[in-house]
Amino acid sequence: MSKPPQATGDSLEMGFLDHLEELRTRIFKILAAVIICAVGSFVFSDSLIDLILLPSKNLASDMTIQVLRVQGVLMLKMWVAFAMGIVLSIPVLAYQFWAFVSPGLLPDEKRWAPWLVVSVSLFFIAGAAFAYFILVPFAIRFLIGIGTAEIEKNISIEYYTKFVVQLMIASGAIFQMPILSFILTKMGLLTPKFLRKYWRYAVVIILIVAAFLTPPDPVSMIMMGIPLLFLYELSIFVSRLALRSKVEEETS
Repeated sequence: MSKPPQATGDSLEMGFLDHLEELRTRIFKILAAVIICAVGSFVFSDSLIDLILLPSKNLASDMTIQVLRVQGVLMLKMWVAFAMGIVLSIPVLAYQFWAFVSPGLLPDEKRWAPWLVVSVSLFFIAGAAFAYFILVPFAIRFLIGIGTAEIEKNISIEYYTKFVVQLMIASGAIFQMPILSFILTKMGLLTPKFLRKYWRYAVVIILIVAAFLTPPDPVSMIMMGIPLLFLYELSIFVSRLALRSKVEEETS
């Protein structure tokens, strides 16, 4: 009886190259989605900018938003459109990520795809909404209120817009923590016992992550750290559910 063919160095190399080619294709599709969504968002960039400026009008009547460069408005419209392109392409990003890793998963695990795409999108929207309705107003009220009445609050529209958009995108990204916990638990890389055991270290890491993701002020960091702690507890609960369902699938 003939022996089965053994994998050679060339076949292994081709397999690795095939993975790289697939990864390149997935990244290209994500970039294409971002560009298409950004171009479409540019048409509505004026309305998006008005929406971003709304918290400053409602909370800081003595604050003046200024354009400090001749090309400032055009660059702002392009930057807002690009940021919105990233946000709108989140479902595409989630699907492409799933399509890349799904060949190495079990048939039961591949059923997560619709849940993953929908959950990533909904949690991102929830995080962005938290930043827009709670974090941004609180930060503006506190930071603009510092100082005496003689100090004029003249803020560059570019800095202000980046401040708001950065908080919204960072908050949307942070709200993915429970989903990441579910996926890692299903893959056997994480357990609720591990999360509960090292919660003290997690608090320190959470504050460090909040400091990097938020604008450089302690108020935004602390306000971002509060939902992070809640999301960490939610991640433990989600990890427990994922572990339970995994055990049931293995025993059935």
